Amino acid sequence: MSSDAEAAPPDESRTDAAERIAELEARIEELEDEVATAAVAERDDEKSMVIVATQGTLDMAYPPLILASTAAAFGWDVTVFHTFWGLDILHKERSTDLKLSAVGNPNMSVPNAVAALPGMDRLATTMMERRIADNDVATIDELLETSLEIGVELQACQMTMDLMDYDDDAFYDGVTVGVGAATALAEMADADVQLLV
Repeated sequence: MSSDAEAAPPDESRTDAAERIAELEARIEELEDEVATAAVAERDDEKSMVIVATQGTLDMAYPPLILASTAAAFGWDVTVFHTFWGLDILHKERSTDLKLSAVGNPNMSVPNAVAALPGMDRLATTMMERRIADNDVATIDELLETSLEIGVELQACQMTMDLMDYDDDAFYDGVTVGVGAATALAEMADADVQLLV
C-alpha cells in the first residue's frame, strides 16, 4: 500500500502558512508598540510632588506625611525631602517623642509668659496626643509606614545627617539616606507641585 496520503502538503499551503505567520508577527509587533506608547503616555500624565519638611515638632510632622500619603494614594509620584529638624520625623527614636511647642504657637490659648513655664510643652504635647488618640488619627509611625508602603520616597538630607551626627541605621527602613540639596532641587524643578513645610 502506498503512503501517498501522508505526503507533505503542497508548496502553496506552506507559503500561505508562512504569510499568515508573518502577518501575525507584524500584528504582535504593532500591538507591542501601542502598549509601549500607552505606558509612556500614562507616565507623562502622572503628577508629581516634592515636599521639603524642615520642622520636627509633633504638629509639623503631620502635614508633609498626610499630604504625601494622600497624593501617593491618588497615583502621584511623591518625594519628601527632610532637612534640619524635619529629619527627626524619620529618626526611629526621635520620631516617637516629638513635642508640641507652647511658646510662640498662635493656636495655643495661653500667653507666652505662661507657655514658657516649665512643663508647658509636655502638657501641650500630652493634650495633642490625647486628641489624636480620641479622634482615631493615625500616629506618626503609622503615617510613615503607610507612606513607605504606597511608594512615597522619604529622603534624609546628607548635610543635616552630618550636622546632627546621625548614622544611616538611625532611620526607618525604606528611607533614602544621604540625599543632597542638589538632588532635591533637581526633583523640585521637575515636579508639578512643590511645598515647603
